Amino acid sequence: MASQSNQPQSVHDFTVKDAKGNDVDLSIYKGKVLLIVNVASQCGLTNSNYTELTKLYEKYKDQGLEILAFPCNQFGSQEPGTNEQIQEFACTRFKAEYPIFDKVEVNGSNAAPLYKYLKSAKGGLFGDSIKWNFSKFLVDKEGRVVDRYAPTTSPLSIEKDIKKLLEKA
Repeated sequence: MASQSNQPQSVHDFTVKDAKGNDVDLSIYKGKVLLIVNVASQCGLTNSNYTELTKLYEKYKDQGLEILAFPCNQFGSQEPGTNEQIQEFACTRFKAEYPIFDKVEVNGSNAAPLYKYLKSAKGGLFGDSIKWNFSKFLVDKEGRVVDRYAPTTSPLSIEKDIKKLLEKA
């Protein structure tokens, strides 16, 4: 095991839990462009975001895009369900084929380590805190955080940035 003093260098250094509680080593996504999103089922942004995320995924998954969705109940308690309910909702209503992970906290002392890293890599204009459901982080093939988008930024408006990263060797 690497010692804890080693600062993570990329998203690939993290292990997260899938919806069934199994460990997923994010290094399996090396060489993929990642869009990491905190999702919720009862948000005003839910329909448009899930619909557009699915469109992006269908269009670019074969070119190397992966969308990693992390349910979070920290904003207006808009993700109260169990992992099973969340999966069912996303997969049935929105045909989400991309992975939906275990529910996490994205802010505060119990924030998932991955989210602490994402926020430290791209704070700035937004401050460090995740402001709401459907904040998005774009990560390049090496696992570096390239950009951060507000909850109200539509997934399709990020398409040109995704394409640019996919086209890089």
